[in-house]
Amino acid sequence: MVTIRTPEKFSGVLFYIFASMDIFTVLVLAVGLSMDSFAVSISCGLAEQKVSFQHAVKIALAFATFQGILPVLGWFMGTGIKVYVEKIDHWIAFILLAYLGGKMIYEGFTMPAGKKESDIYSFRHIMILSIATSIDALVVGFSYALAETEKIFSGAVIIGGVTFFFSMLGIRIGKDVGGRFGSKVEILGGMILIGIGIKILLEHLQ
Repeated sequence: MVTIRTPEKFSGVLFYIFASMDIFTVLVLAVGLSMDSFAVSISCGLAEQKVSFQHAVKIALAFATFQGILPVLGWFMGTGIKVYVEKIDHWIAFILLAYLGGKMIYEGFTMPAGKKESDIYSFRHIMILSIATSIDALVVGFSYALAETEKIFSGAVIIGGVTFFFSMLGIRIGKDVGGRFGSKVEILGGMILIGIGIKILLEHLQ
């Protein structure tokens, strides 16, 4: 898996990326940024194998929107509060993903199949996942402070587009896997969410 996600690793690279706008470099960066959304999208497909194409698009758009907007928001905010946000952003992502993952695992063990509507139809659930998988992008955005406006927005569009693609792909993979392994596969989806939360936390703590 691509490991260029933490703000510390990005900081020296991002200015070059958005100063030169080398399309290949931006695409590689976008793939790295989208990997958490990709993994979480797989868990969405696992949770609901009958999710429609239209709803999958809504989920992917939510992930892509947050992944693209938060770096721009960080750029507008500047570097003044970077040090404060960096101290808590990974904990917020971990807590949100651990909560949702734990909830999925609990319901996978205790609730019979077909007795409840999947959480992925909940607007609140989708928003929490979107924030949790892209919150560190806000911190990354602080590194863009000296880049030109048009290049910030161009980069954000590319990041959002790549995230959308991988999110749709992740949901498709989750649906296929879930259809083969049965109703308790929601437990696996919850484990993926918790695993992503732990990964984000460890990357920052290291």
